[in-house]
Amino acid sequence: MSPGMLKMWISIAGMGLMFLAIFTIYLSRYKLKGILKVLTAVLAYIFLIISGITLFVVLFT
Repeated sequence: MSPGMLKMWISIAGMGLMFLAIFTIYLSRYKLKGILKVLTAVLAYIFLIISGITLFVVLFT
């Protein structure tokens, strides 16, 4: 696989993680209560940080 194709798949994975982050933030803010709300919010922000790092790495390599 060429480096360009590998970067494409990594960036698609980063965008997928951003979508998961949006979905889980929505769940944690509007649909869940209690400890489950906190756990999904933490998971969402972890997804967001990982996706940002992957897209940053793809952009600057």
